[in-house]
Order: sequence, then structure tokens, then C-alpha cells
Amino acid sequence: MSTRKKELAQSLEKAPIAAPAPEEEFLEDDQSEGRFLLFNVMPSWVFSFIMHVALILLMAFLVMPTIEDKSVAFEASESVSERLETIDLNLDADLDIQEDALDTEVTEDLVEIVEVTAPEMEVEVAMEDFADVDLATEIFEGAEDFGVDAEIGAVSETVSRSSEESRERLIKEYGGNSASEEAVALALEWIVKHQLPDGGWNFDHRIGRGKFRDSPNPGSLVEARAGATALALLPLLGQGHTHLTGKYKKEVRRGLEYLMQRKQLRKEGSISYMEPGGTMYSHGLVAIVFGEAYAMSQDPLLAPYAQGSIWFIEQAQDPVGGGWRYKFRQAGDTSAVGWQVMAIKSAKLSGIQINKRTYSLINKFLNDVSVENGTYYGYDTTPGTVNRGRRGVTAIGILCRMYMGWDKDHPSLNKAIQWLSKFGPDKGPRSDIYYNYYGTQVMKQYGGKEWTRWNKVMRDSLVESQNKSGNTAGSWIFGAGTHSTEKGGRLYCTAMACMTLEVYYRYLPLYGQEATEDEFPLD
Repeated sequence: MSTRKKELAQSLEKAPIAAPAPEEEFLEDDQSEGRFLLFNVMPSWVFSFIMHVALILLMAFLVMPTIEDKSVAFEASESVSERLETIDLNLDADLDIQEDALDTEVTEDLVEIVEVTAPEMEVEVAMEDFADVDLATEIFEGAEDFGVDAEIGAVSETVSRSSEESRERLIKEYGGNSASEEAVALALEWIVKHQLPDGGWNFDHRIGRGKFRDSPNPGSLVEARAGATALALLPLLGQGHTHLTGKYKKEVRRGLEYLMQRKQLRKEGSISYMEPGGTMYSHGLVAIVFGEAYAMSQDPLLAPYAQGSIWFIEQAQDPVGGGWRYKFRQAGDTSAVGWQVMAIKSAKLSGIQINKRTYSLINKFLNDVSVENGTYYGYDTTPGTVNRGRRGVTAIGILCRMYMGWDKDHPSLNKAIQWLSKFGPDKGPRSDIYYNYYGTQVMKQYGGKEWTRWNKVMRDSLVESQNKSGNTAGSWIFGAGTHSTEKGGRLYCTAMACMTLEVYYRYLPLYGQEATEDEFPLD
């Protein structure tokens, strides 16, 4: 035997490896002697080999159940994968999964698939039940999903028209009188008489039953039902009537209900009211209605309609020129832009968030359709349309500038005011009520002697030209045969004239001591 082997044998004899003793419960008394003889007769290296093998087998035995469990779990996941291949996943849906559904245990024997659908933006509570809503506790509930700031709510501008005492004070302060308010009251009566059974209106006011529907000068836009309904509701809202309060709350409720049913859902929660004949004009008018109705009533059920209509306005804006016209993202015109800007202002007053990019694009459009640093405005950017002879579009452009934050002492604003003052409001049977409507708002916001002169002519002219007898009592017709009157008819003329006479309390002045910080940002 070699020296190395002798040393190894001696070391093993001196320090034999002791195997761990088996548990006592597995050993019988008659086995103890055999175990002793085995340990003493068997060579040490053989014993060591046997014990190592035993340890390896024991470890394998302990690990095997874990491997088997993992194998079962893998097989279960394979089964789930096969079933998921048959599911049509709607990735655009806004899934509202309950938390307790996430705690459901999935086993290899049962995989429960729960179908979850995206919530629809529908009114599930009839508007007749709105009066039962406890606005003190439920106001803005759930409105967070629609970008509404619950801490803002309606501001004093809309409160100014909801109180008869406030209206009387503002009428006296800004130049209205009992005759102008009587004209408004007569106009509202004529308008509500022409509401259709479905709650809406039509520019062809002859449609429907009743002897009072035989007034002449109907409009031709019979398909623009949403636009006609919105234009009829605006004067009602203008005097403080909502679906919750006021003499005409039933008529307002039915009108809002009609508009809610006519919405066309678009992606990202926006709501479109574009329609044949009315296009973006109809949508802008409806957006103003929901913005004002929501600001005045703070009814949370109106929140998705107010926010959704503004989202569509933002999406429909021309991404290059910054304006609006008839179609989606079409290069804009100043007339259509005016209605969208007023809708955005109404939404802002109700606390709805507006995309800052929308503001910057509006400024771009106004810069492109104006000359002399924003003093005079044209219809669009077509060569030849931007000149100093367009009173109506200049009034619209200047009002937009006021809403966008121009100071009262802005040189171009002052220059435009003096230019419009030289013309004054239109008078007579062929007067331009569209120009008078926007020009009156501009002068009212500017104030001073310019407003005093303008108001006297405008107020007395409208009071005198209103029909006072027969089925036309309370209505107006201007410029018979002209483009606007041909399209909108007597309903259009009556609504525009009525809103013009409501200017005293419709909004508080931008530049007065009671003005609110509601200008649009210039950046």
C-alpha cells in the first residue's frame, strides 16, 4: 500500500464521518444490536458512501412535491391561454372593474370570465326627477370624470340673471327699462308657444299644431333641429329660467331633454351636435346652452354634456389655422369662430377645463383674419375678405379679443370701438340683427359714453320694431329675403333680438368693478 493510501486510511480510522441518527420512532429494540455491528464491521468509506446517497435521496424526496405543484400551475395557465384566444378584447373601452373581482381565486378546474362593458354616457334619471336632486349634497358628484373642478362651480356672472332683484338692479344700472323687459317677456311667450311635442324647436316655426303657427317668414333649415332648439333655449336661460327654477322650467327641461337625446357620441367622450344644415354652428349653440344651464343650475347630470360638447369643439378646431367652420377641422371663418369662443367662455364660467392649445390656436386665427394689429376683421383668410368694411365680423373679432384678455386700453380695441360707434346699431326693417347682437355685447363690455349712445338706439329700435298683435305678437323679422333670415326665419330673428335686449344682465362687465377674473389666457 502506498504511503498516501496509508495516511488516508489512518485519518479515516481516527475521524470517521458520523451519519445523522434516524428518528427513534422508526427503530425497533431488536434492531439496535444489528445497527451496532454494522457500524463496527463495515469499512468507514463504505458507510460514508451509503449515508451520502441516503442524504441525496432524502433531499430529492423533499423537493419533488414543489416541482409537481409548479407543473400543475403551468398546466392551468395553458388552459386559460386557450380560452383567452376566443375573447374579443375591446381595448378602447373604459373598463370599470370592481376590486372584489380581482380577489377571485383561479383554479385549474374553473376559470370564470366576467364580461365588463364600458359605461355609456346616458341619462338614466328622467329630467322630471331633477327637481328632487339634493344639490346641496350631490352637486358635482361624479363630475370629476368629466374634468369639472368641484370647487369652482357657477360664478357670479350667471347668478346675476337668476335673481329678479339682481336683474332689476342691473337693468337700471346699464340702461334697460320696463319697455325692454316687457319686450323680452313677449318674445319668450312667442318662443315657448312654438315648442314642438318632442321638446325641440324648428326654424320652420309653422311645423306643429296650433293656430299661432301660421306666422309668416319661416326658416328653411328644417333639418337643423338641434340648432333651432338651442337658439330657442338661450333667451330662456338668459332671463334666468332653468330646468329647476323659473316660470318656464318645464319648457327648458323638455328642451334640454330633447338635446340630450340627439347627441352623437364621438371618441374620448366628446359629444357632437353637428347636423345637416347646422353643422358646427348648431354644435356651438348647443355647447353654449349646456355650459350656461350647467353653470346656472350646477346640476351634475348636465356635467357630461357640458364637458363632452367642449371636448368636441377642441377636436373639431382646425389644427393649422386655429378656426372653425362647417365641417370637422375645416379652415375657419370668423362667424363660426364667434359661437365656439362664446361656448368656451360659458364652459369656463361653469368650471370646465379648457385645453391651453385651444386658446393659442384661437389667437392665431384672429391674427390671420385681422389687419392693423387686430383693429378690423374679415370673414376668413381668403385674399380680399380682410378689409375695413366688415362691421359684423369686426364686432365678432373684437368680442373674441375681449374674451381672450385684451385690456380696455388696448390701442386696437379703442380704435375698433370708435369705428363701430360711427356706424351705431342698425335700424329699420332690413337691419342686420347679427351685427347688432355682437356689436351690442362689445359696446356693453366697453361701457362709457359709447355704450350709452349705442344702447339708446338699440333698445328703442328693438322695442318699436317688435310685433305687438296677432299670432306674431312678441316676435321680430329683420331683413326679409336676406341670407340669415331666409335660413333661420322668424325664430332666429326673435331669439337674437331677445338676447340682445337681455344684455344688461346676461353677463357682468369684463371691465367694470364687478368684473370677474374670467378672461382667457393669452399664453
